[in-house]
Amino acid sequence: MFKGHPKGLYVFLFANMGERFGYYTMLAIFILFLQAKFGMDATTAGQIYGTFLFGIYFIPLIGGIIADRVLGFSKTITVGIILMIFGYFLLAQPGSSKIFIYGALAIISVGTGFFKGNLQALVGKLYDDANLNKYRDAAFNLFYMGINIGAFFAPSAANKMSNWLLKKDGLVYNANIPSMAHDYLNTAADGGVFDNAEQYTEMAKSAIHGTSYQFTNLADFSKYYIESLSESYSWGFGIAAISIVFSLVIFITFRKTYKHVDIMQKNVVNTTESKAAELTPEQSKKRMVALGLIFIVNIFFWMAFHQNGFTLTIFARDYTVTQVSRLTYVLFDLSALLPIIGAIIGLVLLLGKNNKKLVKGIGAGLMLVGTILAYSAISGLNDVMPISPMIFQHFNPIFIVFVTPIIIGLFTMLRKRNKEPSSPQKIGIGLGIAALSFVIMIVVSYNLGSASNFIPGAVADALRVTPYWLIATYFSLTISELFYSPIGISFVSKVAPPKWSGFMQGGWLGSTAIGNLLAGLIGPFWKEWEMWQFFTLLVGMLVISSAFIFIIMKTLENATEE
Repeated sequence: MFKGHPKGLYVFLFANMGERFGYYTMLAIFILFLQAKFGMDATTAGQIYGTFLFGIYFIPLIGGIIADRVLGFSKTITVGIILMIFGYFLLAQPGSSKIFIYGALAIISVGTGFFKGNLQALVGKLYDDANLNKYRDAAFNLFYMGINIGAFFAPSAANKMSNWLLKKDGLVYNANIPSMAHDYLNTAADGGVFDNAEQYTEMAKSAIHGTSYQFTNLADFSKYYIESLSESYSWGFGIAAISIVFSLVIFITFRKTYKHVDIMQKNVVNTTESKAAELTPEQSKKRMVALGLIFIVNIFFWMAFHQNGFTLTIFARDYTVTQVSRLTYVLFDLSALLPIIGAIIGLVLLLGKNNKKLVKGIGAGLMLVGTILAYSAISGLNDVMPISPMIFQHFNPIFIVFVTPIIIGLFTMLRKRNKEPSSPQKIGIGLGIAALSFVIMIVVSYNLGSASNFIPGAVADALRVTPYWLIATYFSLTISELFYSPIGISFVSKVAPPKWSGFMQGGWLGSTAIGNLLAGLIGPFWKEWEMWQFFTLLVGMLVISSAFIFIIMKTLENATEE
């Protein structure tokens, strides 16, 4: 899986890993932060969510032009990383107003726009060498896996930080309290009577941990809980800022591994190599048309996929059980899950037929240590354990990290038999699998009605479903993502005219931006329609997109052969 790749790939992988850890730490709590701190409804929070993601993925168009024509790739990427660190630091300041928050998000968007597409373009340039081109799809799968190793730990980091700060303030997390706290304060400000005061009082008292905070009245409790929870989320944003510092150090320190591809095309226009790479106007046109068609489809994939940070997070908070058995909790707790994973890896190494004695010995040791640590962690759990909605965000990266080698192995096996699907075929298959993912949500939400009818309390709690529905959805979405996203990035790097490589990666991310914006803007449908109808809309768009790819397959495949 790792054989044959240049060292620069691993520098980019680890630099991106730090940035993605920060990004996904922020994303895991972003919607929850907006609703907890400002009392926003799903529609308003979704609009901000979509607009922010639009900026993050649209600005790479500008970042690509700057890299292609002005600063070059490494300088543009470095400026982007510095801007991201500054933006996340601003976002981490407790007590910030909405305007201050929006300003921080704008800085993060610009920084990410300078960083993301250009780093992907450099990965592609590593494989422009004819001897390395056959490894291109596998390289982007590995690069993508690196992204998700960072994302793997992000939700747990945010969750641990949030719970630790709440506990310090004498509180525990309750998903129902933020909305009820804002409702209570708004009702009191309007001079009205809060109908659920008795139920809210019981809920408030049950959320007090220890003796550092004493309950006096609902008004003071509501303000205190909102302030404490919002501050805990701010500290999560601080973790994001620190992680991106590591990306900056890695990218600058190991520049020699990628220096040979960090060249603007205009500066090598007279070399033999660049003349060989020049395309005729007709070839460039065919490639640009193919990329334009892919960009259109890309909008709909990400509009559906990024419900993971919006409606699926709300579903986790409002419609999924808040407590699970000890066995199920293992899936949510890295202190138990990681040793189990280590023990499984150790078992694979131990049983491998072609492994040397040293490797088998390492496997046996890993299996033993993992088993002991897992037993210790699990034995310390209660029979029933609480879960928070943000932690669901770690399932997608977990699955990506461990399914990526299987997908690469599958493609390698098919390539040896001359049966590997082309990149466009993989993209079409990925869209189809994504559609199946949301079919799962249609089934589970069929009898739950509309999200607009949700009222926190005993009636809503009785309708909560097992977390395995969401876990299954995330697993299926992960498979679709591995067929679609890294292959799409690889396709763009392969087809883009050399002098526009940064801009075309920006185009891919720009179309992703439109999808991200729509992911938030379809919030009113989530609020007003029955939930199964909302998920049916997503399934329909994905099925149509998949069919469209296969209809234009010859156009896409011919572009890669020019």
